[in-house]
Amino acid sequence: MPALAAVVARLRDQHPPASGRLLVGLAGAPGAGKSTVAAALATALPGTAVLPMDGFHLPQSRLRDLGRRDRMGAPDTFDVAGFTTLLATLRDVDNSGRTVLAPGFDRESEEPVPDAVALSPELSTVIVEGNYLLLDHGGWEAVAPLLHAAVGIVVDDAVRRDRLIARHIAFGKDPDAARAWALGPDERNAAAIAATLERADYLLSP
Repeated sequence: MPALAAVVARLRDQHPPASGRLLVGLAGAPGAGKSTVAAALATALPGTAVLPMDGFHLPQSRLRDLGRRDRMGAPDTFDVAGFTTLLATLRDVDNSGRTVLAPGFDRESEEPVPDAVALSPELSTVIVEGNYLLLDHGGWEAVAPLLHAAVGIVVDDAVRRDRLIARHIAFGKDPDAARAWALGPDERNAAAIAATLERADYLLSP
């Protein structure tokens, strides 16, 4: 964590963006600890906020209509167009003087929450955290060019799986269902994400 904070601080000093907002991507598999690292960065670095990709999950009703509810969390279960549009807005010099609203995500209902995240104009850094920031297809290839830097989070797979199972249980799944989801859809997504981390500018093992 201190090493990553130092990297972000250095990026701020060496490469001040024209819009005044530095966008740093934090990518990693489910359970890698992205949200924890992002929150710690926001606490350690004044003027930093977190933008989670999770707010761009498609609503449950839309996933059912598309026949994708049983693999929620896969790349095509997110509103990638909305996500990239918001990132472009954050980078836009002409929009840098206004507060930008982004959706959040309720883990209990597993639904996006409109306008739950407010990114004020005085922020100097936005930590964008999510699974597919470095994916190179399906519309996700537009994300990385909108970031000023990308950091990949790498952790031991056994630790990551245990975290996921515990998280699923904490948000309402019974232990068997939690394990099945962590070792099924989550694990397939994790394999796809691992293959993208070589594109990160920095790798971190928190």
